[in-house]
Amino acid sequence: MKLLEQLCRIQAPSGNEVNMTRFLLAYIEEHKSTWTTEPTVLTGKEFQDCILLVFGEPRTAIFAHMDSIGFMVRYGRQLIKIGGPQAETGYTLVGADSQGEIECTLQISEEGELTYDYVREIERGTELVFKCNFRETKEYVQSCYLDNRLGVWNALRVAETLTDGIIAFSCWEEHGGGSVAYLADFIYKRYGVSQALISDITWVTEGVHPGEGPAISLRDSLIPRRSFVMKLVELAKNAQIPFQLEVESAGGSDAKELQHGPIPWDWCFIGAPEDEVHSPDEIVHKKDIENMVALYRVLMKAL
Repeated sequence: MKLLEQLCRIQAPSGNEVNMTRFLLAYIEEHKSTWTTEPTVLTGKEFQDCILLVFGEPRTAIFAHMDSIGFMVRYGRQLIKIGGPQAETGYTLVGADSQGEIECTLQISEEGELTYDYVREIERGTELVFKCNFRETKEYVQSCYLDNRLGVWNALRVAETLTDGIIAFSCWEEHGGGSVAYLADFIYKRYGVSQALISDITWVTEGVHPGEGPAISLRDSLIPRRSFVMKLVELAKNAQIPFQLEVESAGGSDAKELQHGPIPWDWCFIGAPEDEVHSPDEIVHKKDIENMVALYRVLMKAL
């Protein structure tokens, strides 16, 4: 879990993923020669802060978003949300402006206005994120930003044994998206790939329980093509990897840009369930993490 902890400690809220991009590029450069297949690494201006890893002759792409929720300083001591973070008075937020490193406290007024408590005014536009308190027990990991640093971690673990496929590390997912549209267009036109797995983290609910396997989502706010999803379900059953079927009426992921675009992408969201969603205390069962990696490895080989 050391790599996961490193990922959770990197500050990369939506729109400012550059720290995560730099970390991943360095990690990939250091480790790619030890992987089963060494990928082509695509990055640079045409991809903004995103990264594509291309292995062998790809048939399927994994999308994993690098960004997190957070807060941005408005005027005076006002804060506005980046994405949909949980907000409670007393949460510790960290960041930096031109005057140095910042550790402040989130405050919520009776009217619901978000502010911060700090020794000085923080420069407007400064991004603040939850202070990381990474905890690990025999059964669980707990930290801010397991959504979606765990999805990124999963993709890196799958990369170790992947022979044919694409891994796309995307941006902006928590605050409306925007990068997957051009990544999907590039992948389809260059490689002819039009099926995807969404490596992201879902919710613990009354029907999806910790420790019972990653969720294969039949629907959230969107509905993927049923025949594609059921093909994955059958592959998971045959591999005897524990999983759960998820049916929700809300929520979204990088898949929304695939489904709303002009390219005939098939996609499915597959991810471990977490509790304490979008808070400093997100928590995921280790068995679900282990089985998420195992399932992705099977599916990327079979599809």
